[in-house]
Amino acid sequence: MARHLITSALPYINGIKHLGNMVGSMLPADVYSRYLRQRGHDVLYICATDEHGTPAELAAKEKGLPVAEFCAQAHDAQKAVYDGFALAFDHFGRSSSQENVEITQHFARKLNENGFIEERAIRQVYSPTDGRFLPDRYVEGTCPHCGYDKARGDQCENCTRVLDPTDLVNPRSAISGSTDLEVRETKHLFLLQSKLQHEVEQWVAAHEEQWPHLSSSIARKWLTEGLHDRAITRDLDWGVPVPADTWPELAAEGKVFYVWFDAPVEYLGATKEWADVDPSDRDWKSWWYEADETVRYTQFMAKDNVPFHTVMFPATQLGVREPWKKVDVVKAFNWLTYYGGKFSTSQRRGVFTDQALEILPADYWRYFLIANAPESDDSSFTWEHFTATVNKDLADTLGNFVNRVLSFSKKRFGEEVPAGGEAGEAEARLGEQIAALLAEYETQMEALQFRKAAAALRALWSAGNSYLEEKAPWLEIKTDKDGAALTLRTAMNLIHLYAIVSEPFIPASSRAMREAFRLDGDTAAWVSAEEARALAFLPVGTPFTVPPVLFAKLTEDDLEAYKERFGGE
Repeated sequence: MARHLITSALPYINGIKHLGNMVGSMLPADVYSRYLRQRGHDVLYICATDEHGTPAELAAKEKGLPVAEFCAQAHDAQKAVYDGFALAFDHFGRSSSQENVEITQHFARKLNENGFIEERAIRQVYSPTDGRFLPDRYVEGTCPHCGYDKARGDQCENCTRVLDPTDLVNPRSAISGSTDLEVRETKHLFLLQSKLQHEVEQWVAAHEEQWPHLSSSIARKWLTEGLHDRAITRDLDWGVPVPADTWPELAAEGKVFYVWFDAPVEYLGATKEWADVDPSDRDWKSWWYEADETVRYTQFMAKDNVPFHTVMFPATQLGVREPWKKVDVVKAFNWLTYYGGKFSTSQRRGVFTDQALEILPADYWRYFLIANAPESDDSSFTWEHFTATVNKDLADTLGNFVNRVLSFSKKRFGEEVPAGGEAGEAEARLGEQIAALLAEYETQMEALQFRKAAAALRALWSAGNSYLEEKAPWLEIKTDKDGAALTLRTAMNLIHLYAIVSEPFIPASSRAMREAFRLDGDTAAWVSAEEARALAFLPVGTPFTVPPVLFAKLTEDDLEAYKERFGGE
């Protein structure tokens, strides 16, 4: 079995994330991790809060807290939400950790030794009103490319173009709002990406066939435009300090590394945090440093993060000249929109993850988001679509099947799996269909095609309903009691199968389905196509209980209440 290293884009510390953030990185990574674990692979799923840079400072200022205290509180708040969504991280770390500081500084020193860092004097925006140089995100204005009037000095949220603060039209301070800005000279460290362009091109060419088109096309676009030398330090109070043993003057001035330099290093840092919890039993370097060929590294992120992970961070890793593990597959996602408009953390538009959990349990959201993941194009969240999907797929197709099979069997045969007759033609056809659909599900999960995997899972659920309608045990029992018992026993085996294969998508509901049957041992382990074809997981006489309703149907009143609270069209 392979060793799978999985990371998802680090969520910014400046507030609870929205559903678009969830489906664009952390949730698909969790679904894939759960699936691989069930298949018996050795999996390490790492994530962390991204705590440096201006978002942290600005959010802390808004809350009236020291930035370190704000970040500690915000990390715990985000982790609580992710626990609520049942994200099974092996470790959820913090980019402000000492581990990340040490590894980031090590990378910087090595890049410098190898001739890929240069100290340069540059002209930078200075605010007399604020009495400080303004890092890029402290400058806001109008994007010169698309005209978006809330663009930040590092990147336009609307068109995703990377910017410099001096590119903005009508710039203003994000701290005070002052437009009284000057440009003054200061010194910063630059990563000489231009010297690494050819190596990055070779690396991308060797890996991009494994990537989705979205990832490779973005990487190619950046490489075609050419890699430019980029400043990797900022004038901030909060961040990884420039090491005084290498750059004493800049360290004395309080320079810190740019968040996009240290944040990707936190994948390594968080893994070391994980290992430091139990260093006698955990070897973090076996995953990252001279990792053997069995380690397969998959990253999950939204499209705006792709350039940093397919071009910029690989350039850093290449320039370090050490055998650090580089990503094998970059799974990128388009945007999940809210009624056609963007979810926005900064503008509080759309449904946020904490609010989602206030309304409904996590499995409702997990299934809907993955079944409608924005893979090939942007996809739109609407309350109408959400309600229809929950009612049709979860409540009617899966939940109702489980409830009516177990309730009817309990009523007519008691609280044990009934015996009944031998399997016939209908059961043989069902077994072939189930085996084929399970193979399709596995194929799509292995290919990281989550919408198609969800469609195969839904088809598995539907096959059970079609079988039940064909056999109609509520009629069959009137003339053939053994036949009805066989039908119900087969349907119960389907429920057990559904509990296993649905676990990556809806873990809580899957656990409820598994626990309905009192079986010994690991009842969540994956099943083969042959086992699925036989549909004989449950011995006759196995005790069972009828679980509570798995999924409540959403009403028109619910729909209207959601739209009134969050807005609709």
